[in-house]
Amino acid sequence: MILAGLTLAAIGAADLLRRFVPRRAPRLLVLCVLIALIIIAGICSDALVPAVIAVVLGGAWIWTMPLEATGRASFWPAVVLAAIVSATTALMPARDAPGLIGEVWHLPAPEGEIAFDVAVLAVGVVLFVAESANLIVRAALDREGTWRPAEQGGLFRGGQLRQPPQAATGFQGGRLIGPLERFLVVVLTLAGAYALLAAMLAAKGIVRFPEISKDGETGARAEYFLVGSLVSWVVALGAAFLLWWGIRV
Repeated sequence: MILAGLTLAAIGAADLLRRFVPRRAPRLLVLCVLIALIIIAGICSDALVPAVIAVVLGGAWIWTMPLEATGRASFWPAVVLAAIVSATTALMPARDAPGLIGEVWHLPAPEGEIAFDVAVLAVGVVLFVAESANLIVRAALDREGTWRPAEQGGLFRGGQLRQPPQAATGFQGGRLIGPLERFLVVVLTLAGAYALLAAMLAAKGIVRFPEISKDGETGARAEYFLVGSLVSWVVALGAAFLLWWGIRV
């Protein structure tokens, strides 16, 4: 489980840094600091090997999943990552004594104390659904040839910015709405509030309906909404199930 948590935390934090640290030199410096922190956390929690593997997997993710375009691997890195974190969560339960940190670790909860490995997994899930899930959605849209609105007035397709004859507009808040929506999906799923979850997902469709209805014969907006929303929900539900499994294992 510690490997899954460190990997998701490394990837999620790296993608947030890539998004919000604009210049290349400061970004590389901050990424080096992040790597050092992960290694230190691994040493202090008696998980140096998982920490090194997490750093390697994080580097592979950055290489295969660029921010503003889809890499040659499309969304397959996400599939491989899902298999790795699922297998390690199922086969590596939370440890009773996670190194030096275990000697001072104490995090109470209503149903008992939260293990350090579970806490790391929770942090990794939160970081991953914040920005990394956006890359998966973007890769899925690009793989299916779906036109996606871009901030610069153009549209991404095939990993490049293009200008179609009739560019779709709108959906400019997706980069913020997506993470908030995934956070709510994870929280409501773990809380067992399935009625509220269904109502929230239905409300999103209702709010988007007037804009989607302007499609005419193209169906571009509806396709963008359906593909993007479904992929985002699958990622969020998968993250919630992973965390639930980590808590129960």
